[in-house]
Amino acid sequence: MNDDPKAVADEEWRARLSAEQFHILREAGTERAFTGKYDKFYENGEYLCAACGTRLFISAAKYNSGCGWPAFTKPADAEVIDEHRDVSFGMIRTEVRCGKCSGHLGHVFPDGPPQEGGLRYCINSAALAFAPEED
Repeated sequence: MNDDPKAVADEEWRARLSAEQFHILREAGTERAFTGKYDKFYENGEYLCAACGTRLFISAAKYNSGCGWPAFTKPADAEVIDEHRDVSFGMIRTEVRCGKCSGHLGHVFPDGPPQEGGLRYCINSAALAFAPEED
């Protein structure tokens, strides 16, 4: 793959990703609520970008928000997530993208647990890969 993930052509992404991953990560799509494999998944480990492998979230920041998508209180590191204003579908939201490859991950909302900073990173399962914690 190209050394700069932001410069990878669509045909190369299509070869690397499933059709659902391509739609979500490269076309800013979304999966249906309550259908993603990480919605009700609570093993210890790290959540990586499914496109480029960047460490995005850790299991200690994951919680059950009831929204139908994996929810996190914060990213693994501040610089791994880029935020963008999203006015699609008649709503004003904050889109979150992978800071390394610009893959669309989901959105961040200000309705998360107050004791954890008040943010809810609502992320598509198909945008993630999981690396279990080693014993």
